[in-house]
Amino acid sequence: MEYQEAKEKFISTWGSLGSLWGINKAMAQIQALLFISTSPLSMEDIMGELKISRGNTSMNLRQLMDWGIVTKVLVSGERKEFFTTEKDVQELARVIAKERSRREIRPVIKVLDEVSTIQDDGSEKTKELIKQTKALNQLTQDLDTLMNKMVNQKHNWLTKSVLKLMK
Repeated sequence: MEYQEAKEKFISTWGSLGSLWGINKAMAQIQALLFISTSPLSMEDIMGELKISRGNTSMNLRQLMDWGIVTKVLVSGERKEFFTTEKDVQELARVIAKERSRREIRPVIKVLDEVSTIQDDGSEKTKELIKQTKALNQLTQDLDTLMNKMVNQKHNWLTKSVLKLMK
């Protein structure tokens, strides 16, 4: 396989996997392109490589920056904005996990907190709802706590061990 074919295949596959991380295909493809680039890329570079519109590129770059995955960099002598991404895969996974917790898990915990504290009217249905939502709430909070402990420890032995187990 030649470089160009491998590059296109990687970007395409990474884009398809984006939905598993809660991001859209173009957003994942932009991050993939930046991930394998040897130098920061301008918006025009990204648009040309991925054949996507300026609006789509701009919107997705903004979202990637909101996630903390992509950063703007200054290139001496250039007026254009350039972008890069985290190159360390463990750090990248840490940033994504932290952001997903903030955007997805914590709102679920908030809803489960509300639902599991409804007034018990003594009925079988209400008791079951309270029991199950409290159990789910506790499990979700435990998993979020565990994930936060892992992501807040940069390259500790536990993180390395867990990542090795997942391989």
